[in-house]
Amino acid sequence: MPSPHYYGLILAGGRGTRFWPRSRRRSAKQVLNVLGARSLIQNTVDRLTPLIPPERLWVLTNDHLRKEIVRQLPEIPARQILAEPAQRNTAPAIGLAAHILQSIDPDAVMGVFPADHIIAREGRYRQLVRGAFRCAEGGRIAVLGILPRWPETGYGYIEFPRGVELGAKPVPIRQFREKPDAATARRYVASGRFFWNAGMFFWRASVLLDELRKHQPRTASILASLPAFADRRFRARLREAFPLCENISIDYAVLEKARNVDGIACSEIGWNDVGSWNLIVIDTPDALLVAHRDSAQQVGDIVRILEQQKRDDLL
Repeated sequence: MPSPHYYGLILAGGRGTRFWPRSRRRSAKQVLNVLGARSLIQNTVDRLTPLIPPERLWVLTNDHLRKEIVRQLPEIPARQILAEPAQRNTAPAIGLAAHILQSIDPDAVMGVFPADHIIAREGRYRQLVRGAFRCAEGGRIAVLGILPRWPETGYGYIEFPRGVELGAKPVPIRQFREKPDAATARRYVASGRFFWNAGMFFWRASVLLDELRKHQPRTASILASLPAFADRRFRARLREAFPLCENISIDYAVLEKARNVDGIACSEIGWNDVGSWNLIVIDTPDALLVAHRDSAQQVGDIVRILEQQKRDDLL
């Protein structure tokens, strides 16, 4: 049986701008049924509940999406579906969740899961997640690396030791690498040592908070000033304090600096982050998008232009 101290944090605050025009502020990619009858976030919860019961799942999203996510996920207590007061990237969001879980359960071990991924081989995936949780339970940081199927420039990479065995026990990783250019991505894939960073991380809540204090002391101090989650002052104080946190990803804030990171090299789980369209001809009632597949990573630029032009009717 999985440990009663295992918790899942589902990150659902993204806007899915590369999925525009289907993905909008109030109907972002994670709440759409991209594949099948269930939405991406519903599928994420379905994958995790054999390991983590709904009462130990938490969701961080935004004000635009919270109501819809509460509707889609009645099995998760509504108080555990939180809207961030401001977008501050993944480090403050994950740090906030760690602060909450630490106040609830000092022995909490948390896994971080994006809300909008597709994983075809769910049984095999759960085996790998169990291994990552066990690694994190021992005080290490664990990450999942996905065997690259092509030289992708839209993902970060994790460098593993040469000759790493797929699906085996966690091993110390060498380093994280930022999104590469095309030539570098081809070199990464050819080497056999580099795996896609899928954004799935595992740690004790106490370990993550220690790393934040070490590498992001300002944000750590702000989060530490929050009362316990059960305190009636928590939400009001969160609205005041959270926007003061630094806008930084967990990769930059912690993972690239930490020295206690182990990786599990994954293959054959049918992973896809559904980050952009494969064939880009998207027709919605108020927008038509036609673009070359090679330009998929730039679809998000259209959204930024619409924001600059204050075209809220298309966002």
